[in-house]
Amino acid sequence: MATSNEVIRVEHVVKEFEGGIKALDDCSLSVNRGEVVAIIGPSGSGKSTMLRCLNLLEIPTSGKVIVDGVDITDEKINLDQHRRKMGMVFQHFNLFPHMTVKKNITLAPVRLKLKTQKEADETAMKLLERIGLADKAGSYPAMLSGGQKQRIAIVRALAMEPEVMLFDEPTSALDPEMVGEVLDVMKELAKSGMTMAVVTHEMGFAREVADRVIFMDSGKIVEVNTPNELFDHPQNPRTKLFLSKVL
Repeated sequence: MATSNEVIRVEHVVKEFEGGIKALDDCSLSVNRGEVVAIIGPSGSGKSTMLRCLNLLEIPTSGKVIVDGVDITDEKINLDQHRRKMGMVFQHFNLFPHMTVKKNITLAPVRLKLKTQKEADETAMKLLERIGLADKAGSYPAMLSGGQKQRIAIVRALAMEPEVMLFDEPTSALDPEMVGEVLDVMKELAKSGMTMAVVTHEMGFAREVADRVIFMDSGKIVEVNTPNELFDHPQNPRTKLFLSKVL
């Protein structure tokens, strides 16, 4: 049974691609309200597929994804309504190049009639101030650094007032000196109580910010524990081998 504190529960999810390639193999996990869950593992281990199954950007071959007590894999439910509860930030920023920063942020809330343009503008400016980029409201994406673009992408997701934020390797496309400014925004979000699931290669971030760390390999969830336990006392030989190479 779901606990009242549980926002997302994944039950026995399998994801097969053409040719019988099993990207996820009987994966089960939960994310609690206000919790930060980091998903780590080698390339090709199924981390991003797992994350994309949480809001059904990837449709599981079998198994269930339950959000706020509702099985969103049920074809009868209004998927768009449930997706709105989950903001998503990708490796690549996906900002509209022909729109200003502010327009990028306000487009979805206004188009979906969640806010008036005035309300959306006010929210956008508050969020931009929060990440120190209020002066970029009238700029276009081409005028921004990679780190600035990714911070704007985070703010664009926050403008929809989601319950959960999903991050798919948000720093992997950035130059090393820009990684810190994006991680700082994510740390601040975590401190504010935002529920987060983060696929990341940044082990320092996972150790410092996550409440739980999930290690995946070959489409399976191999080990789940607190950061201190998983990094300092890994139980599974595969976890130990992975950490010996990345730490």
